[in-house]
Amino acid sequence: MSETKEVLTEGAEGAEEAMFSTLDFFILSVLAGMAAYWFFFKNKKQEQPTFKKLTVQPAQGRMSDPSFINKMKSASRNVIVFYGSQTGTAEEFAGRLAKDAQGYGMKGMVADPEECEMDNLGSLPEIENSMAIFCMATYGEGDPTDNAQEFYNWLQNGETDLTGVKFAVFGLGNKTYEHYNAMGKYVDKRLEELGAERVFELGMGDDDANIEEDFVTWREKFWPAVCEHFGVEATGDQVSIRQYSLTLNDEVPQEKVYKGEIARLGSFLNQKPPYDAKNPFMAPVNVNRELHKGGDRSCMHIEFDITGSKIRYEAGDHVAVYPVNDPEIVDYMGKRLNIDLDQVFTLTNVDEEASKKHPFPCPTTYRIALSHYLDVTSNPRTHILRELAEYAGDEKDKEFLMKLSSSSAEGKNLYSDWVVKDRRNISAVLEDLPSLNPPIDHLCELLPRLQARYYSISSSPKVHNTSIHITAVVVKYQTRTDRTMKGVATNWLALKKPVNGIKPKVPIFVRKSQFRLPFKANTPVIMIGPGTGLAPFRGFIQERNYLKKDGKPVGDTVLYFGCRHKAHDFIYQEELEDYQNDGTLSKLHLAFSRDTDKKVYVQHLLQQNMEETWKIIEGGGHVYVCGDARNMARDVHETLEKILIECGNMDKEKAANYVKQMQNKGRYSCDVWS
Repeated sequence: MSETKEVLTEGAEGAEEAMFSTLDFFILSVLAGMAAYWFFFKNKKQEQPTFKKLTVQPAQGRMSDPSFINKMKSASRNVIVFYGSQTGTAEEFAGRLAKDAQGYGMKGMVADPEECEMDNLGSLPEIENSMAIFCMATYGEGDPTDNAQEFYNWLQNGETDLTGVKFAVFGLGNKTYEHYNAMGKYVDKRLEELGAERVFELGMGDDDANIEEDFVTWREKFWPAVCEHFGVEATGDQVSIRQYSLTLNDEVPQEKVYKGEIARLGSFLNQKPPYDAKNPFMAPVNVNRELHKGGDRSCMHIEFDITGSKIRYEAGDHVAVYPVNDPEIVDYMGKRLNIDLDQVFTLTNVDEEASKKHPFPCPTTYRIALSHYLDVTSNPRTHILRELAEYAGDEKDKEFLMKLSSSSAEGKNLYSDWVVKDRRNISAVLEDLPSLNPPIDHLCELLPRLQARYYSISSSPKVHNTSIHITAVVVKYQTRTDRTMKGVATNWLALKKPVNGIKPKVPIFVRKSQFRLPFKANTPVIMIGPGTGLAPFRGFIQERNYLKKDGKPVGDTVLYFGCRHKAHDFIYQEELEDYQNDGTLSKLHLAFSRDTDKKVYVQHLLQQNMEETWKIIEGGGHVYVCGDARNMARDVHETLEKILIECGNMDKEKAANYVKQMQNKGRYSCDVWS
């Protein structure tokens, strides 16, 4: 284009000559191109090669064939157990049910619905005496787990005819949450609506009580019902005690050994975005400071540096942290079981058709497995104790473990008392039963995976776009057996402090949340967050302060905060008082429960200010709750209904329906834990 402009500026005659020469050149070029195409390509049309379809190999541990029906047929399986799991418990239960099938003349397999073509579920009756079992956990406010989201969408929108499909569902939930076992209930109901036949009643486990007991109780009734339905009998065959074979890898070079990575070997050193659950970002810790000003507890304010990571977050999202187990526990287990913790090994599934070839990334060392991959601090479940009983040298210890893991009333009570209430983890079991000496590789096979811990982000990206803040109390307490129990993640994070410019790194990723400020900034909000429940609201307040400074109209922002003592655990006190002084916080209501003769909590203040609360609600305001689900969130819910009854002139039923409508419209949101 620049050359044409230069020619045209030299006069009409020169321009005309230039245009003709350019046109001639263009025509000749086109004719030459057509001749070349005819000679080289057109005449060879019949000689075009046939290309084979490129097959992409699946990632380690994933099903290679999304058509699970084909996989079941080729492996002679007639029971498939799907799981929707966020913390690993539902996946663990699914594995136990699949293993059970062998004792009833059946063959089971475990499947992740995210990796399957669920449209094929309608073809299950092609397999004789077939059945689908669903272990479905409920996450958040009645939501499916991440890996069951697509399955949930398929159930909602799908019209597949499931006539002839036999099924059963066990749900995992927590009664402290309003939508208790919502996913399990929905799957059970929806499968029947699509024509499937229920083999046994819906089972529901309550994680707030004893979910292990709930599962064992359901399972012991489930299998006899299956036998009756299919006309089969228990074979009495001993289910294989080992699922993985051990290989010692003495010759494997260190660069080929997993050192705590979640999926890709070397990903902690060679970082590549995007970052997610299988590829966390190694975030430097910029700040780790104490928020409490006294007392016997510790609360951390931690800032993760996400500069250059391309990680994006919103106020209200969660950040996940992959923790590391206490090295004292790991060292104790090494000495107790008389093993070399630095031995490199691999565990390989003996079932060649299994979707997971290894229980965790292999090859690795026993030290790494016990530190990064295995949960060594939770209560061991009954099936673990039953399998470990075989390794008790003392007959009394063996009998005790068998009784402890039995489904009898005596066994359940004993498990509840000795394991759950006494908070015994696997190292405590080994310590209290000295004749118990299981092989370390079998223990690695049995123990559940160590899971990421999630924290409400306590910052806004509008103010802190290169860092993510969290607020966390360090969990530490004494058990009834006078053992010190420590929260895995918080005690590990407490050690992650920058020293002399050296910043320790922590593997993190962000999980999106529906816990969001109103789209319109002028919408009034009430935020209720005692203790570390303040975390997401710190981000909300930062965001509203930013918008206010930017000249945007911002609605009333009311915060209810509570703690034990104003002098000790009033976290972010100076920040909140500054926000109150500059008008970002319209009202700051404070409850210090141990500073008064009668304990006062945030729900009490909410009721005292019922006229103010009703005015905001009636004006279209949003209500947010964050913190303890068992007591505080439930009491706040009841208080809101009372306010609607007294100030809104509603009866109890109308008040309850009004609150439900607020929830459905996103005007009443909870981010709670038990």
